[in-house]
Amino acid sequence: MKVIWKPQAKMARLQIAAYILNRFGENSKKEFLLETSDTIRLLKINPYMASIDPLFEERAKTYRSIIINRRSKMVYYIEDETIYIAAFWDCRKDPTNQAAQVK
Repeated sequence: MKVIWKPQAKMARLQIAAYILNRFGENSKKEFLLETSDTIRLLKINPYMASIDPLFEERAKTYRSIIINRRSKMVYYIEDETIYIAAFWDCRKDPTNQAAQVK
């Protein structure tokens, strides 16, 4: 499976990584990026492993979400042989507002 990051998801991941670097240091940032890479690798093997996200039930696409760690969540959908990472967000923020930004 091929993985394509939507621009807003890529930017959010970079912003979270920058925050982690500034707040907790280089090792924490590396751990976060490694957790993200590990999750992507698992999704390539089994793209349907995450549950359908109820925040997106009204959408035409079937969005799934997977927890990266207790603070981060990745939202994606599958078309043909491609996984599209649509959003990447901080789980401590209001999910409804974040879901509204997913296109």
